[in-house]
Amino acid sequence: MDQLKIYTLRTEEALQRYATVHWPRHVTSMPSFGVTVRGFWTDHQAGAHRLIALLSFEESVDPDEFFTAYVASPELAADMQGFDTSDILDVEDLLLDPVAGSPLTRK
Repeated sequence: MDQLKIYTLRTEEALQRYATVHWPRHVTSMPSFGVTVRGFWTDHQAGAHRLIALLSFEESVDPDEFFTAYVASPELAADMQGFDTSDILDVEDLLLDPVAGSPLTRK
């Protein structure tokens, strides 16, 4: 299963810090929880202050259970060190089902 996560940040500065410092850390911390970061991007629209991430879950990983474990983990605490989490105004999660023929569909 895949998940699209959309984070809305308070300011452009918070978005840039989150995108260039903290999300790269998640790339190395999430695999031990059975999750791969397939990519992350910032919204091209000026003033949007959004980061979009695409995650892939191993078959045995439930997204809700991952979230609960990851939020409580020392790995996430280390990833977020130095970031004011109140700068994250909203998080939207979209679970995605693969469609045959999509270039990103896993075999």
